[in-house]
Amino acid sequence: MAGAVDGGCGSGLIVSFGEMLIDFVPTVSGVSLAEAPGFLKAPGGAPANVAIAVSRLGGRAAFVGKLGDDEFGHMLAGILKENGVTAEGVSFDTGARTALAFVTLRADGEREFMFYRNPSADMLLTPDELNLDLIRSAKVFHYGSISLIVEPCRSAHLKAMEVAKQAGALLSYDPNLRLPLWPSEEQARVQIMSIWNKADVIKVSDVELEFLTGSNKIDDESALSLWHDDLKLLLVTLGEMGCRYYTESFRGSVDAYRVETVDTTGAGDSFVGALLCKIVDDHSIIQDEGRLKEVLKYACACGAITTTKKGAIPALPTHSDVLNLTKGA
Repeated sequence: MAGAVDGGCGSGLIVSFGEMLIDFVPTVSGVSLAEAPGFLKAPGGAPANVAIAVSRLGGRAAFVGKLGDDEFGHMLAGILKENGVTAEGVSFDTGARTALAFVTLRADGEREFMFYRNPSADMLLTPDELNLDLIRSAKVFHYGSISLIVEPCRSAHLKAMEVAKQAGALLSYDPNLRLPLWPSEEQARVQIMSIWNKADVIKVSDVELEFLTGSNKIDDESALSLWHDDLKLLLVTLGEMGCRYYTESFRGSVDAYRVETVDTTGAGDSFVGALLCKIVDDHSIIQDEGRLKEVLKYACACGAITTTKKGAIPALPTHSDVLNLTKGA
């Protein structure tokens, strides 16, 4: 196998499940939503971002979810296809709109969200609408937690996960906490943890680690309190501090790449997409610390590059973008 930073992506299919929506990003950073003079329309939604991240790096990706049968929904389906993502798992709802999110960018590039979902089409995906053949063909099945908030999407999520697992896929979970969408903090915690023990790979941010553990410490003890017996890899992303990794046999950290941060939207999704497309054909990389560290360096580079432009999908890197950054580091 070529070095993880030099080699391309694997050829196995990565299926991403969940929401795709339109992010409206202010044209000016560091202002409230009310003060923003205008907004840029940016396609987003964490699972869709991951699928496009994979495809842009040269991997094979598919997206499973529901969009509104409206102009925004068809625009998003078109963006998946333009980016080489299989959209056979996408269905359209004639009665509900595509979800919208207004995202405020603070002066430091961090985000705050206001969502329009009442309900949005993604919440209405039913188990019967799932493309099970597509899900069964996945080598990796990736998902978040937003699809757990309400029925019928929750049941669709659980069925998709079960079908993928039975077909032998590696299950990848990024909770992607968005508290404004949940009825309460407690319900968010309970539901996010309700599927915790099913995942083979879990990635959390430092903020999610604090939320899920109820601790204000970002350390090994806190991270390992989230370990479960069937877990193969736990990752904690630390923004400009890189990431920490934990397996059954070893643990360690990888530094971030220094860049000029404009907007952190999609950085975690880019990181996850890069990781998954590197391990899709060879899950044993997780057990080999040297190879895993190379993959995580690549993933950190992808995350860093994504913060240098506004919006998630427009900022997702290609393999050559990553090589340019890593060779200059």
